[in-house]
Amino acid sequence: MSKILLTIVGFGILVSLSFCKGKSNQNTESESLRKTESVTKQIMNGDIIFQTSLSSQSQAIQAATGSKYSHMGIIYYLRGELFVYEATQPVRLTMINKWISSGKNGHYVIKRLRNAEEILTKEVLVDMKSIGEKFKGKNYDLYFEWSDERIYCSELVWKIYNEALGIEIGKLEKLSDFDLESEMVKKKMTERYGENIPMNEKVISPGQMFDSELLVEVISN
Repeated sequence: MSKILLTIVGFGILVSLSFCKGKSNQNTESESLRKTESVTKQIMNGDIIFQTSLSSQSQAIQAATGSKYSHMGIIYYLRGELFVYEATQPVRLTMINKWISSGKNGHYVIKRLRNAEEILTKEVLVDMKSIGEKFKGKNYDLYFEWSDERIYCSELVWKIYNEALGIEIGKLEKLSDFDLESEMVKKKMTERYGENIPMNEKVISPGQMFDSELLVEVISN
């Protein structure tokens, strides 16, 4: 009888533990969902999102610019979903969850134009998307040239905002303004340009845009 009783009690404990565990998992999932929904509600069309890329050139960009952020894009709501319009290979729309997971440790920062509620009207956003369309499908610019033939990430965002609103988010620099002394940067520069490094080429970096006083931080995760 004692063995039977112990078996019944033991089974009851296992059932209770399983129930509690299942309930705990449900609570965790519900909490995660609530947090996701809360973050989503804070995001606006036209917000700018930054991350540390895992690409082969990311560390060189970080060293040259002095910023931890090496990739960025513009957030748009399309068909009720959040996308990031980005200059990768090629220029394209990427689901925001996929975009975030492609960065280092899933970390990202979302920034917004000051007074965006007044400035980024429906008409302006339509204009921004229309301007961005001319870059869609273009190749990523490994040489960071200031032309529209190929496009890199910060150039895409900068040009869309500049053409739509006539503003400059971040200071335009020359390649010679960057810190080009580290061996990592020198190696990458030699790979790209050989001996003919275009020191006077106009460049806009993710770091310059991240630090722009025209933007305010909305979310950091």
